[in-house]
Amino acid sequence: MEALRTLIVDDSSVMRKIVERALRQAGIPLADVIEAANGSQALEILSQQTVDLVLTDINMPVMDGLELVRQLHKVDKARDVPVLMITTEGSESQVVQAIACGARGYVRKPFTPEQIKRQVLSLLGLLY
Repeated sequence: MEALRTLIVDDSSVMRKIVERALRQAGIPLADVIEAANGSQALEILSQQTVDLVLTDINMPVMDGLELVRQLHKVDKARDVPVLMITTEGSESQVVQAIACGARGYVRKPFTPEQIKRQVLSLLGLLY
């Protein structure tokens, strides 16, 4: 697997670092890790540069993760980027809504590096 340019979107800087550490502990090769504090910042970043993977929280100020996923199809460089939702939201309706908006995977907090690895490899179409 080639090293991935990854965008991590969460309003908590601590949680962004936890997600990055989990990716590294899972053995996912990272070329670059870009951070955004909300969906609006993420869209701005994605309009200027390409990434291979987006991991986003749902509950954030300014623009939440569901709206971010809804808006991705409007950004040429992000149209086909796989999105993994990482959130404390655990209800079945939230999972259905995230997938309906375009997310391709879902992991609940707290998570393990193994759960992240399984989801990321699945998103990228790699066997696990």
